[in-house]
Amino acid sequence: MGQVSPIQVQKYLAGIDYPCDRAGIVSAAEDNGADNEILQALKAIPDRTYNGPNAVSEAIS
Repeated sequence: MGQVSPIQVQKYLAGIDYPCDRAGIVSAAEDNGADNEILQALKAIPDRTYNGPNAVSEAIS
């Protein structure tokens, strides 16, 4: 699996109410049409609560 860009990921996280946990982030990305590579990257982030999009980006990179 190639490395996904945090910028690519952010466009699929629109509309999330933070704080949000991993399951909520993955669900929102699915609802926003994220492809399998993005979804796999999000499913691989630690299962914790994220306070904003920057925290999600840091977890991916």
